[in-house]
Amino acid sequence: MVSRYAETYARWQRDPEAFWAAAAQEIDWVEPPAKIFDPAAGACGRWFPDATCNTCWNALDRHVAKGRAAQPGLIYDSPVTGTKQTLTYAELLDEVRTFAAVLTDFGVGKGDRIIIYMPMIPEAAVAMLACARIGAIHSVVFGGFAAREIAARIDDAQPRLLLTASCGIEPGRIVAYKPLVDEALVLCRAKPQACILFQRAQAEAALVPGRDHDWATLTAKARAQGRKTDCVAVRATDPLYIIYTSGTTGKPKGIVRDNGGHLVALEWTMHNLYGIEPGEVFWAASDIGWVVGHSYIVYGPLIHGATGLMYEGKPVGTPDAGAFWRVIDEHKVAALFCAPTAFRAVKRADPEAKLLAGYDVSAMRTLFLAGERADPDTIQWAERILKVPVIDHWWQTETGWCIVGNPAGLGLLPVKYGSPSVPMPGYDLHVVDEGGKPAPTASMGSIVLKLPLPPGSLPTLWNADDRMRESYLVEFPGYYKTADAGYRDADGYVYVMGRTDDIINVAGHRLSTGAMEEVLASHPDVAECAVVGVKDALKGEAPCGFIVLKSGVNRTTGEVEKEVVELVRHKIGPVASFKLAITVDRLPKTRSGKILRGTMKKIADRESWTLPATVDDPAIFDEITAAVRAKGL
Repeated sequence: MVSRYAETYARWQRDPEAFWAAAAQEIDWVEPPAKIFDPAAGACGRWFPDATCNTCWNALDRHVAKGRAAQPGLIYDSPVTGTKQTLTYAELLDEVRTFAAVLTDFGVGKGDRIIIYMPMIPEAAVAMLACARIGAIHSVVFGGFAAREIAARIDDAQPRLLLTASCGIEPGRIVAYKPLVDEALVLCRAKPQACILFQRAQAEAALVPGRDHDWATLTAKARAQGRKTDCVAVRATDPLYIIYTSGTTGKPKGIVRDNGGHLVALEWTMHNLYGIEPGEVFWAASDIGWVVGHSYIVYGPLIHGATGLMYEGKPVGTPDAGAFWRVIDEHKVAALFCAPTAFRAVKRADPEAKLLAGYDVSAMRTLFLAGERADPDTIQWAERILKVPVIDHWWQTETGWCIVGNPAGLGLLPVKYGSPSVPMPGYDLHVVDEGGKPAPTASMGSIVLKLPLPPGSLPTLWNADDRMRESYLVEFPGYYKTADAGYRDADGYVYVMGRTDDIINVAGHRLSTGAMEEVLASHPDVAECAVVGVKDALKGEAPCGFIVLKSGVNRTTGEVEKEVVELVRHKIGPVASFKLAITVDRLPKTRSGKILRGTMKKIADRESWTLPATVDDPAIFDEITAAVRAKGL
């Protein structure tokens, strides 16, 4: 298939408003937009300012009315509990209408906020959609966050209700949510009027009389009374949800997502970017606490009339490194979207992909990677074993959907390893130097996006227009600062080499830690790696590489460390001043798979640090500390 990307991007460039007006025709509006964009509204303009709509209607009601009632809307697959459940569009709509009635019993209405602190269970998606149905604004807090983090988000959002479950389940352990919620409700100043709790059989929780309410009891009562709630029309510019970024120092940064732009952007991406047809199964192996889960577990597939998949498990250990293959086979997944870290974990545990032989994954056409830089070695390994295109793409919590990608629905472009490919329509991407001037082709710089941002991107921060401008718009006037660094090649392909604070200065040379990580990952014995800049008395900073070896490597760590140092010197050159590689058993990561490089750097530099709220296993930091001290840092 010849790609239609170039003509599509050019059509957007010629007339952005006409482009998004055409895309908006795929949405059911209560009042369709007469005005497509208002540049004077808000911090950086607003899309569809005079339109009204309802996100839940577009995700459920319209599909039931048009013949998809019996089609699966959401598949729940939980290897940690041995539970599987399929909710058709009609069944999901019934659950949402009923729970929306429960919410209205507490006086919740348009514009009220609701905190959702829940594990990966269908009730979490029901809660999100029920909020959207009545015009309430949900804010999903990642399940397992500490009480202090929950309290900070409660104080910022000032929710009317808090929705939670008795526990989350990780391989080999149960995480009790109720004690964390109870402590958060003591710590916070803005007290929600009530807490609704879903009891899980693995660990039931005691309810506080007068404050806590049982989810199942309330829902059963509403259902017995035949009470269901219809959709409420909201303005396209009204917030659908608030999602807080992972930074936890100071006041949380609440990213706002509006209803209209979000609908239009996600509908456009499902077909044009991901190549998914209505009725097909799309699996985003993420968590609803992260933006990927919002966009592509819950909303995107349903808005498009496809089937979403909610997986409560891990790529390895539930029960083994064949977990993903089992899910793809059993549910006939057409496209999988996950973090590169997940595939590195599978590759490390089963480097020859022997477990794949037991499954039929022929339904899958494409693998999409995002969340961390996708190193060429991992992409090539996945291509080799799956025999499908493996597509890296890059986006941010703030944008809500892909900035740079390779659009399967428009026809794939040639893959360039190390690059997520090209900007999507809506994103006018530039690379600039420290003074804001255009950087030469193939030269490293800050990646910025010319305003306005497209529909679906953040219009502002929650109750903080000034902070929005300060955080994203002031440093490069007329542009949105991504805080990522990289370059573009002669063909216009974008290379995202890391956050701007991951660019290290070695004796006056600005070097990308991402480029060094690519080299380390290419070594045949290396499963995972991370490079950070550590303090150096002579050069200011020097790169330090942490490597995790593949299982079954029968060589000394010293031999491998020496080889990767020589590999960097050969492929990047002596200018990198790469002399230190440290072998560790594992890297510290967030629960979404991002490597916590900043904390690793502070440990190496002997600076004070605080435990990141998102870390998967805090014990890893003790291992990192021991490893760097053994090397004399």
